[in-house]
Parts: sequence; C-alpha cells; structure tokens
Amino acid sequence: MSQLTKSILFWVISFLLMGSLAVYQRLTGPTHPERGKIVLSGETIKFKLLRSHESDGDAPIVIKTNTPLTTGTIAYKRLRVDEEWTTQSMANQNGTLSAYLPAQPPAGKLEYKVELQLNGETAQLTPEPIVIRYKGRVPQGVLIPHIFFMFFAMWFSLRTGIEALAKGPSLLKLTMITTLLLVVGGAILGPVVQKYAFGAFWTGWPFGHDLTDNKTLVALLGWVIAWNRLRRNPGNRGWVIAAALILIAVYLIPHSVLGSDLDYESGQVTTGIR
Repeated sequence: MSQLTKSILFWVISFLLMGSLAVYQRLTGPTHPERGKIVLSGETIKFKLLRSHESDGDAPIVIKTNTPLTTGTIAYKRLRVDEEWTTQSMANQNGTLSAYLPAQPPAGKLEYKVELQLNGETAQLTPEPIVIRYKGRVPQGVLIPHIFFMFFAMWFSLRTGIEALAKGPSLLKLTMITTLLLVVGGAILGPVVQKYAFGAFWTGWPFGHDLTDNKTLVALLGWVIAWNRLRRNPGNRGWVIAAALILIAVYLIPHSVLGSDLDYESGQVTTGIR
C-alpha cells in the first residue's frame, strides 16, 4: 500500500471516528432534549421535551398527538427554589399540544412536568420533572466557527494519533495543526461563547468547576505538552498518543455537565451543579 493510500485511509478512519463522537455528543448531556414515548388510551404519543433555551424568549413545549381530543397540563417552578408549582393548560390545535415556559435569566433553570389526558386516562410523560436551563443567545458568527474548530480539532487529533501509531512522516506537522485548532476553538472562541451564553469568559479552574472549561483546558495542555516533547525529540510519539486519548476521553464526557447555574436568591452564577 502506497503512502498516499495509507494517508487517505487514515483520514477516512479518523473522520468516521470523529462522526461517532459527534453523534454521541449530540445525544448526551443534560441540555439535549429528553425524548420518549407513552401509550395513552391505546394511542402511542412520542415527545421531545426541551432542556435548553435562549433567555430572550419563552420556551415552547410542543407535543404532537394523534387526536384533537387529547388534553394536557404543564406544571413548572424555579429549580431549587421553595415555591409552589405553576400549572397551566396546554392548547390543542389539530392534535398538537403546546404551552410556553417563561423566559429566565442566563443560567436560570426551571423544572417542569407534563401530564396528558385522553378518554378518562391520565399519564405523566416522564417519571421525574425535566430541568431546562436558559442561556444567552450566542451570535452565529461566533458559535459556528467555535463548533467548526472544535470538531476539526477532534478530527486532526484522531488522525495525528493514528500517525503516531503508524510512525508516519507527518507527525510533527499534524501535531502542530491539532494544537492550533484547539487553541482557536477552545482557548479563544470557547470563552467568547461562554461570555455570550452565561456572562463569564472562564468558569473553570481556578475560578469555578465548569466541567466543559476544565476538560478543554486538560485537552489543550495535553497537546501543548505533546507538541513541545515532539519538537525536542521526534521519537516522543507516546506523548502524542496520550494527547489523542485524552481528547477522546474529553469528548466522551457529555457536554454541559456541571455547567453554569443561577442562584435565584443571591443572583450569582455558580458552576459545578448539573
């Protein structure tokens, strides 16, 4: 197999692995929609309940049912606040139930539960209340480049790790590119996204316990060290492999775990609470 063919194969393998990690990130974490289904009076009803929304508007809770006879109620309250639940009926338009949760400040959270009724039967959609976290709106001109650089960093990280295992000729160059992608995506654009969303550039160590910030810091340090070691000695391939494994571990941690959280009593935003 020629060097070019091997390189193409390695890029394809890296891309497929990156895609798998991207799907995993998309489907996990405390801010991705809660999906499920229930059977009510013989009707199967699928649902998707929001767990994240922008602070500049009320959060729509929409459930498509199979009949206009289905009714629903939604109850909500601020998370970890000693207050009564607010209950409201959901509107039914041609079999689609809808209601709105009131907007909250960035990092504010509501817990809510949805109950449906049909032909005298009643069912809760989920055993426990759903928690929704609000965030400031991040401009697309910031968010899209951040996502682009972070996923390209993952792609190049996997490809560089394979290059290290295969003792390929482009290891130093790929290590440099991977490190620079992480610098731009994680160390520069990441804090800007955080500022727009929750009002602070950095909430990880040593100022807080935000796991997203901390895991980005660990991954970046891993690649900076690997690049430095490889520049000193081309035989230090093990540092590159370790850095690639660290970044895989980082992406296996669901996004937004232990993220920003608004204390309604003090008005302060803290971190480290799921």
